[in-house]
Order: sequence, then C-alpha cells, then structure tokens
Amino acid sequence: MDTCRIPANTSKCSGNTMECFMVLSTLAQKISIGILCVLFGTMCVLENSLVLYLIFSSPGTRKKPSYLFIGSLALADTLASIIFVCSFVNFHVFNKVGFSKEVFLLQLGGVNTCFSASLSSLLLTALDRYISISRPSEYKLLMTRRRAWTALAVLWVTCATIAFLPLLGWNCCVLDSACSELFPFVDDNYLSGWLCFIVVLLGCIVYAYAHVLWRARQHVAYMEKHQAQAGKQNTRMRMDVMLAKTLVMVLAVLMLCWSPVLVLMIYSIFARLSNHLRKVFAFCSTLCLLNSMVNPIIYALRSKELFCSLRRVLSHFRRQLKVAEESPEAESTHKSSVIET
Repeated sequence: MDTCRIPANTSKCSGNTMECFMVLSTLAQKISIGILCVLFGTMCVLENSLVLYLIFSSPGTRKKPSYLFIGSLALADTLASIIFVCSFVNFHVFNKVGFSKEVFLLQLGGVNTCFSASLSSLLLTALDRYISISRPSEYKLLMTRRRAWTALAVLWVTCATIAFLPLLGWNCCVLDSACSELFPFVDDNYLSGWLCFIVVLLGCIVYAYAHVLWRARQHVAYMEKHQAQAGKQNTRMRMDVMLAKTLVMVLAVLMLCWSPVLVLMIYSIFARLSNHLRKVFAFCSTLCLLNSMVNPIIYALRSKELFCSLRRVLSHFRRQLKVAEESPEAESTHKSSVIET
C-alpha cells in the first residue's frame, strides 16, 4: 500500500490513484464497516423520514420556524445518510473505481453538502432558541416564517456552493497542487478552507447553546427563590430545565461524533498519515452517521408537539391493525351463521 502513496507535495492524478485510498485491507474490516454503515444509515433514514412526516403532516408544526429548521436538519441527515452509505460502501467495501474523477467529486460534493447543511441547520436551530430565550417578547416579530425560509435557502445554496468547488475546478488535478491524503483529487488548501467553515459552524453552535444554557440556569435559579409562585412560571421552569438537559445532550453527542474526524483531517494537513490512521479515519467517518441518527431523538422526539403527533400516528396504526385482524374473524362468523341458518 505504501508504494502507491505519493508525497504530499506532488499531484496524485495517476490512473491508479483511487486504489491508494482503499485502506480496508482485510475482509473483517470491510464487513465491520459495511454493517456499521448499513445499520446507522437505515436507522437514520427511517428516523428522519418519520420526523419529516410528523412535521409536514401537521399544519400546526410546519408553519413554525423552529420546526422548519428541524425539518431541514432531518432532510439533510436523510440525504447525507443515503449518499454517504452508497458511495462509502461502494468504494471501501466493494472497491469499485470504475467511475471518473467528476463522478467521484460529484458524490463527495453531495455528501459534503448534506453534512454541512445538517450542521448549518443545527446552527439555525441554536439561533432560533437563542432568540426565543433572550428576547421572548420579540420572538414572533424577529423569527417569521418568511425569514425562516429565506435563511434555509441561503443555508443550502451556501453549503452546496462550497461543497462543489472541487468539481468546479478547485481540485489538485486541475491546479497541479498538493492533494489530500484522505480524499482523492481534493486539494489540501480546499480541505483547509472547508475545515475552517465547519469549525466556525461548530463554534457558533457551541456559543449559542452555551448562552441558552446560561439563561436557562439563570431562570431556574430565579424561580427557585420564588417557590410560592405557581402556574405558568413553574411550568416554564420545568421546560427550561428540560431544554437545558436537551442541550447538554446535543453538545455532548455533536462533539463526540465530529471531533475524531475533524482532528484527523486537521492532522492530515500538517503531517503524513500512516495506513493505520487512515483506517481509523474510515471507521470514525461512520460516527457522522451516528450523529445524524441521534439528531431526531434529541431534537424532534423530545419535542412535546412532535411526540404527541407520534403517539397519534402510532395509535392510528394500531387501530388499523386491529380492524384488519378483526375483519376476517367477523367475516368468518357471518359465514358460519348463514350456514347454520
């Protein structure tokens, strides 16, 4: 494998370049990563599809900006899981390289667009909650449905533009520049810029959620000093406590899933990677799928409105099954009564 690797200061545009990035050398490694991708990917598609159905099947939720942002998050995670699993398994497990540089960069651009849009949707969700808790009286005026759709449009266009720059010409084959050791045809300078974009997104998310946590803690401390006040204020305190717990889970899962991949990407820019580290990177990449799988549970299913919608859907489904089960019995009973008559 080392004989196939070219120093970082030269271009890697030879015909066998793609094979240099197939780091899974044993059948056990391929089976393991294939199982992880299929399991996480399937769960991610099912969960996020359910969230999208719950949001857009209810007029009350699909009109609220906060649920539009959660819907964007679910859509990005769904598309990311489909594109990532198909391309990743096809490349690393089945070792198929019978496609052109443009096709590979198109797939990579699709994956980067969806994962970037997922993080950007998390940022919009963070900003939405930041405004709701810091300026509650002006929230409905500041966060309108039209502004929410505009923000989502800007988000997706920006993410797609940045993600498809390698396909548009910013790649090491066209520029004859240093190539990344982790991604075929990707220029090291482009990877550095994309990493800066992702790190800025994560930093803004952490800052916004930290501020929301701080304000929620202030509110809880204030309410604990006024235990005599009941009603809506105590209810609001419980909601803030639940929000604080949710945000702790959000930050923990987000950093746990994205930190290993980002650290290895940053390290690859400044130093050579061993084959072992490149295998570690391949397995750590599946953690991004895990994050997309956990997102619906944290953001959507902990929402009271969506949870109530889910209960209604499940109860309706159970009623349908009960009717379907009772229908043949009723028909057979009717036939036996006719025969006896």
